[in-house]
Amino acid sequence: MTQAGARMVLVAAIASGQGKTTVTAALARRLLRMGQRVRVFKVGPDFIDPMLLERASGAPVHTLDLWMVGLESCRRQLAAAAVDADVVLIEGVMGLYDGQPSAADLARTFDIPVLAVIDAAAMAQTAGAVVLGLRDYGPVRLAGVVANRVGSERHAQMVRDSLRAVPLLATLPKQAQTMPERHLGLVTPGEVEHIDALLDALADQLQLDEAAWDALAPQLPQQALSQEPVAPLLSGKTVAIARDAAFCFLYAANLDTLREMGARIVFFSPLLDEPVPDGADIVWLPGGYPELHGAALAGAACWRESIRAAHAAGKPILAECGGMMAVAGSITDQDGHTWPMAGLLPGAVMMQKRLGALGAQGLTTANGLLRGHTFHYSRLDTPLAPAARTVKYPTGAEGEAVYRAGSLSATYFHAFFQSNPRAAVDLLMGEAP
Repeated sequence: MTQAGARMVLVAAIASGQGKTTVTAALARRLLRMGQRVRVFKVGPDFIDPMLLERASGAPVHTLDLWMVGLESCRRQLAAAAVDADVVLIEGVMGLYDGQPSAADLARTFDIPVLAVIDAAAMAQTAGAVVLGLRDYGPVRLAGVVANRVGSERHAQMVRDSLRAVPLLATLPKQAQTMPERHLGLVTPGEVEHIDALLDALADQLQLDEAAWDALAPQLPQQALSQEPVAPLLSGKTVAIARDAAFCFLYAANLDTLREMGARIVFFSPLLDEPVPDGADIVWLPGGYPELHGAALAGAACWRESIRAAHAAGKPILAECGGMMAVAGSITDQDGHTWPMAGLLPGAVMMQKRLGALGAQGLTTANGLLRGHTFHYSRLDTPLAPAARTVKYPTGAEGEAVYRAGSLSATYFHAFFQSNPRAAVDLLMGEAP
């Protein structure tokens, strides 16, 4: 018997910092402990929040974005999740109506009700005005409200009374311990001691109105158009991917796309001074936090020698954002310490307090546009002229540089391989642009 669908909500707020990730994680863990099968998605480019949400839900967290991921791919993922799970939670990005496309655009496209998170710490009855504004501005269909940082039951009741006909689905009290943050957002779950205990505590403190939650109607999104099989463009190729605390910004969809194209994937850790694996045909150094591990990377002689040998042998190397930082001449961290790096890319990386770049971008290749984004707090000073530049979306302005140094392609641009697998191969093989 085919399942009728899953309860689906898009968790949104008026802005960043309201507690969307905390509430989504708490709700996921709470429902999981109630025996529900939970799937979580994240709207927009993000590497860090999905790590926490994956830990909370016990299942991989994929990205939904009408531009970067694409309409039909989003539809396929939602339809599959609605069949496989009892609950689908989608964490929004920034404020509900921020961005082009916004989280509200995604909610309206797939008729998903919005669960509005309100930071109620410094308000009471005004919560109703905020919620009704969020609902009516678009408008969007509203599932209910979660009041975050509530001080007492009396405070919760004032918020509840202000909402008129909108249900207060849950409240979460002010937290004595919160997830620590750094320049790119939350720290990764592996860096937080007793992370599962913290998630369980959040789930325990979430005062969920189970009757109101159960009243939400399950949904089964319209099936997407059939997807053409991905060509086996990397059949027989081994892709060696750096993966550890310094190189942790990996979309699950990118790994899926590599496997669908026939690639064999092997992982290695530069932080543990592991060399590029024998037999690797392509090396991918993804983004992450090399600036936090300057001393370890500077002392990783085996890793450094192996990546230099791979470069000298002409093996294609893609160094993406943090990966590019690790193959530059040096990194100067936020404390002013300068650490020597692999030196494949001439120049030096400097960490800075101001944001270097943020937003959706695309790279034009011979096989079309490869979509992705950028987000970094460092700058690269190099004598190399860019081989190409990305284009910012939706303005069309000039974006990130793509550098070529022998078999090395290096850029701050984070490519979303699924958006154009053939173009992703061009980038990986050093044939783009």
